[in-house]
Amino acid sequence: MKKLFLTVIAACLAIAPAMAQEMQYGRNVSDFASTPKFGGYVIGKYTYTDQAGQNGGNGFSQRLIRAYVDGTILKDFKYRVQIQANNASFHMKDYFVEWTHWKEFSVKVGQYKRAFLFENPYNPWNVGFGDYSQIIKKFSGMGDYCGEGSSVGGRDQGIQIQGDVLPMGDGSYRLIHYQLQLMNGQGINAADANSTKDVIGTLQVQPIKDLYIGAFAWKGNYTASGVTVDRNRWALAAKYEHNDWSARAEYVNSKGHKISEYNALDGSFFGAGKADGWYAAVGVPCTDWLKVYAKYDVYRDQASKETARTMYCLAPNMQIHKNLMLQLQYNYVNDAPTSSNWNEIWAEFYFRF
Repeated sequence: MKKLFLTVIAACLAIAPAMAQEMQYGRNVSDFASTPKFGGYVIGKYTYTDQAGQNGGNGFSQRLIRAYVDGTILKDFKYRVQIQANNASFHMKDYFVEWTHWKEFSVKVGQYKRAFLFENPYNPWNVGFGDYSQIIKKFSGMGDYCGEGSSVGGRDQGIQIQGDVLPMGDGSYRLIHYQLQLMNGQGINAADANSTKDVIGTLQVQPIKDLYIGAFAWKGNYTASGVTVDRNRWALAAKYEHNDWSARAEYVNSKGHKISEYNALDGSFFGAGKADGWYAAVGVPCTDWLKVYAKYDVYRDQASKETARTMYCLAPNMQIHKNLMLQLQYNYVNDAPTSSNWNEIWAEFYFRF
């Protein structure tokens, strides 16, 4: 009896702290917040080109420096703040909070990547090349076709719902992933400039683990200097990432209005009308530290062969440590609008902390 009594007392003492730690909401609650995680990474670059009029390329440059802090509050709320410097330019990249209680439904508010194309959300470490593909830059908001600036980085401000539904196999993956965003349409660090919002969404199917087939859509517009350009875009894509093997291919079609309106802000032109592009990329692991990527990359400014720029890329990635990588890249560029061809060599180093 004495032994039974002591066992009951011990069990009660073990349960008591757990009961005392039961999670509650309130302005005075201070528990259940993770220690903030600080980190960052740096990418330096050397560029050479034999393109006429480019004086051999940019030489040495600072591609980007990023620093971030992220963490969780009350277990279900994730947050991130990320800043970036490019030489003399310094700006906010991400800030958001996301409620993630359910895998099937989460809500994110703030500034973050647009849900358009597979490659756009990739961290620069994971792209495999020294830059994003042409269609990512032209149609996801990195120097957008419509005139949006290159510093946007494929991001915008707004609200998103997303989720993964229908567990498959042993429950290790889900059949369907969806995202739906309501965004300003003006890119990062900018208030809305008109009375409409951009609607962006994707529906992705994972028929087998690590193989994704996706459809993307975007309806919205961009306004600057009193000119509004429509963005009506759709895309089809597939990607596979398994055991360090990589393959992805994406196609985008875009339609808009206000063809080549002059942008008095920076002397550039707004692009509209029809445009499209596609790429196919593969990554082959060769050793524990060497992975070689190859890519066929096409962008057509007016959806015609006369406006096509085609790039053939080969990029060995030498990751000699989790936090240190060296990358070489050779590009052969065929530019139909200028009837010219040229070669490029990029060398980049990556380190993070």
